[in-house]
Amino acid sequence: MDKFAQLKTLREHRQYAEDKHEASREAYERDYSRLIHSPTFRRLQGKSQVFGAGTGDYYRTRLTHSLEVAQIARQAAKTLLTRHPEIREEQADNPGLIIHPEVVECASIAHDFGHPPFGHKGEEVLASILDDWIASKTVEALRGKSVTEQEYERIHAEMRAKYEHFEGNAHNFRLIMFLEKRENLDGLNLCDAVLLGINKYPYSGMDNKKGLYEREWQYIRDIRQRWGIPDKKTTLEAQLMDLCDDIAYSAHDLEDGIKAGKIEVHEHFMNDPHIHKLIIEKIMTLEDWFWKDWEYEGIAVKVEQVLTAYLRIWREKLPTCGNDYSRTRREVKAYWVNHFVSQLGVIDEADWKKITFVSQGHEDDDMLRTVSVLKSFAWVTMIRDLRVQRLQKRSEWIIRRLWKAFIDQETSMAIMPSDWLQRFQQDQASEHPVWTWERMIIDYIAGMTDAFAEKIYNELYGLKVGSIYDVD
Repeated sequence: MDKFAQLKTLREHRQYAEDKHEASREAYERDYSRLIHSPTFRRLQGKSQVFGAGTGDYYRTRLTHSLEVAQIARQAAKTLLTRHPEIREEQADNPGLIIHPEVVECASIAHDFGHPPFGHKGEEVLASILDDWIASKTVEALRGKSVTEQEYERIHAEMRAKYEHFEGNAHNFRLIMFLEKRENLDGLNLCDAVLLGINKYPYSGMDNKKGLYEREWQYIRDIRQRWGIPDKKTTLEAQLMDLCDDIAYSAHDLEDGIKAGKIEVHEHFMNDPHIHKLIIEKIMTLEDWFWKDWEYEGIAVKVEQVLTAYLRIWREKLPTCGNDYSRTRREVKAYWVNHFVSQLGVIDEADWKKITFVSQGHEDDDMLRTVSVLKSFAWVTMIRDLRVQRLQKRSEWIIRRLWKAFIDQETSMAIMPSDWLQRFQQDQASEHPVWTWERMIIDYIAGMTDAFAEKIYNELYGLKVGSIYDVD
């Protein structure tokens, strides 16, 4: 078998062997079909991006955001292949150093599958719930005992291993590899190349909170070892998906903010010292390497440069769009997306390769900072908005009270959907169960759309109960 055939075999390998009739289509075409026909994909239409899902017909949801990222990533992949022939399947030396447009598109479609209801706030609350539960179980296990700090840490680690944690990227893999169902399998049984294309954080959740849950990590780790991927490195396809996600955020969320009136594109707003201060403070909380050792004053200069450039582009586009704000919004968004994608390239990085913004053959870290400023600008002008904050406070109450309603196994089995109960019983009867009851409840809540979480909350606690014929 030649090298190309070997790499292709590794990339198209699946955890479970496929039925023969599945071989009538290309491997990645089958994966794309499985993803877009999955219930999880459809639920993205009911999950918040920035504004609550259902806020208005115009604003992005997780579904439209994912489709936009997929389009940007597929086009970027095609462009990179023309510039860098070494990343083609026929020429690459490692299955992780290949760019295939369909793999990148699949990874982009699935990259937000694991987001719970109510956006980042929902993720934060579910993580906090599990952390508190683990802490309480640790205290309970040690009650009445005099233990050393090391003993406490040992018991706490045991509880962490039992209940794990919650993180949106890890939950992606829980959905794709366990919760989704095929005829006789748990999960969608995607190609290894697509799985690694989604994997931005190649760690165990026991080592890094952004890492995967143990069941899924065991398989992902095995693929990485089989492919010979260095520790902490990700495939080129995962890198491209992640960068295109950032590009989409930096351009599309700003477009939504302008449409909603939260961002005003004029000199007084773009030069507002309070807004600049909020952006700088947000950037100073980030852990991105390209901001390392940057002080307040230096960040302030960069923020001013980027917002001045944004205002300049807006003013250039406005008259060519007939002074139509709606047209201008779209054109300015398109400008920034094209601007960023056109600068993407591939560089060598130690014993691996890296997809990043490139200028004169070297990584353009200033472009990375530009994207970061625009993302932070969108964050502080919308996430910190009064009504968005009120929605987030309400969403926290909803999620915490759903957890309280379902946490007691004995009393809550009667209010859980029968298919979840059946799945739980099957899991408990298996040789290596994935779930505890509490962990299953977290997965159940995480799969809800915003509207469905509100519906169940109202049925349990509110006055608006709906019809008993509504399907859960």
